[in-house]
Amino acid sequence: MNKLIVFILLVVSVSVIAHSGRTNSSGCHNDRKNGGYHCHNSKSAPSTPETIQKHVSHITSYNRKSWPHWVDSDHDCQNTRAEILIRDSNKPVKFKRNKGCNVTWGEWLDPYTLQTFTKASDIDIDHIIPLAHAHKYGAANWSKKQKRAFANDYDNLLAVEDNANQEKSAQAPHQWMPENIGYHCEYLRKWNHIKGKYNLGSSNQEKHFIAGKLKSCS
Repeated sequence: MNKLIVFILLVVSVSVIAHSGRTNSSGCHNDRKNGGYHCHNSKSAPSTPETIQKHVSHITSYNRKSWPHWVDSDHDCQNTRAEILIRDSNKPVKFKRNKGCNVTWGEWLDPYTLQTFTKASDIDIDHIIPLAHAHKYGAANWSKKQKRAFANDYDNLLAVEDNANQEKSAQAPHQWMPENIGYHCEYLRKWNHIKGKYNLGSSNQEKHFIAGKLKSCS
């Protein structure tokens, strides 16, 4: 057998032994014994932190239960939801059975729709940067403690109409914006603030959309 062919076969064999485990269509796999997630195909290998995070996010699937929220961090019987309802109400709130824990009534002006609500049951607490979006753009491998802190960060929370919150789901600004056009600039500023605060990545579409919109803001 030709010596060159024998040499090539030996090199391929060693390479296969050194990198065990199946690869995906991009030639990538998670090999914990050999440096974790990496790719064998240099043309498709991630070259930036953002693209690496994208691959890792696919490996670590999003699970809302991994983001503990509506916790009572100061042990006063009012969880995060109650605290935001109290903060965002235009009038003193009322509590269930007067125990000062669960908010039932108040007055909330939803910035997304400009509608006013008095029943707490009509209000959702929206994560400006949705949890699933954060997972996709940098938070996939955060610790549970980090996810808990993010999910209960007052800076990232707003009392809004439940339907508006559900319509938004995990969409970025280029996919969904509040019905109330007058709130767009503030919404995008809040979005950018949270992204920067937690060093989260963004898609090119998201970046271009936000930059274009903010140019028209005073």
